Amino acid sequence: MAVSEKHLDKEKYEEVKKIFTAYLENKGLRKTSERYAILEEIYSRTGHFDVEQLYAGMKEQGLRVSRATVYNTLDLLVEHGLVSRHQFGRNLAQYEKSYGYRQHDHVICTECHKVVEFCDPRIHGIQTMVGELLNFHILHHSLNLYGVCGDCRAQAAALQTS
Repeated sequence: MAVSEKHLDKEKYEEVKKIFTAYLENKGLRKTSERYAILEEIYSRTGHFDVEQLYAGMKEQGLRVSRATVYNTLDLLVEHGLVSRHQFGRNLAQYEKSYGYRQHDHVICTECHKVVEFCDPRIHGIQTMVGELLNFHILHHSLNLYGVCGDCRAQAAALQTS
């Protein structure tokens, strides 16, 4: 799996940090440096990641944090909507930062498990129409399309011709 690029939008991170701090205070939870280090690491990343990638990335930087703290902090961030958890057809949860980022959907290769994000405004129109039609106030949606990517199809074709 490719290593995620890193870039921290300091302004967005400070906003997310304030929201997370208020959430921790409201829940009566400790505001630890480890939790904030995890939050910063997540908001420095682009794309999807799993717990092991997050944990390994922090260890590579010399940050002292336990796997349990990573799992627990991710649960808190997901619970408060600052991080999204996805199950892309495997037994491995994938995460991505979500605060202040546009709604998007995913296409997942069932062979190599590559995940590609896409955004199509027609989906928002369908969501709005369905909400009105069925008298629902739609809060969010999740759309995952599964198939075989072009690289995997080409690889399979090459194997058949050899």
